Amino acid sequence: MSTARHRAIRRLLSEEDVSTQAHLIELLAEDRMLVTQATVSRDLKAIGAVRQRGADGSMRYRVAAEAPGNGATGDLDRALDEYVLRITPTGALVVVVTLPGAAHVVGRAIDEAGINGVAGTIAGDDTVLVVAGPGIEGEEVADRLDTGGRSV
Repeated sequence: MSTARHRAIRRLLSEEDVSTQAHLIELLAEDRMLVTQATVSRDLKAIGAVRQRGADGSMRYRVAAEAPGNGATGDLDRALDEYVLRITPTGALVVVVTLPGAAHVVGRAIDEAGINGVAGTIAGDDTVLVVAGPGIEGEEVADRLDTGGRSV
């Protein structure tokens, strides 16, 4: 569950001006994720979020995009947890939105994980298109990605 929650927090921080942990808790509740302040505090630390002063002088939480490494990570869980903002199934495809510049790392980790039902990936800068194999729906592939490639 923490991988999905971390992904949700990254997405919210990229889309919203979140200035307090209480505000983040409210936004997560709108996404049907009920968490405590202590959990949010640990999650923010785990994903490397920091409070930064915006152009208008107000403080906001931001996630500093780590520079993706060269070559394969070989660790799907880590790639999903660190770089993925959102996983959206659509038909026989899955759209994986990542932090800018990280799509190739995530795509390669998916390819190397050899997830049953994945025919292949195409990566851009911040988006990976995952193609499901014959007879497999994107929803099933998305579920497998959410569990780090383990069958559900």
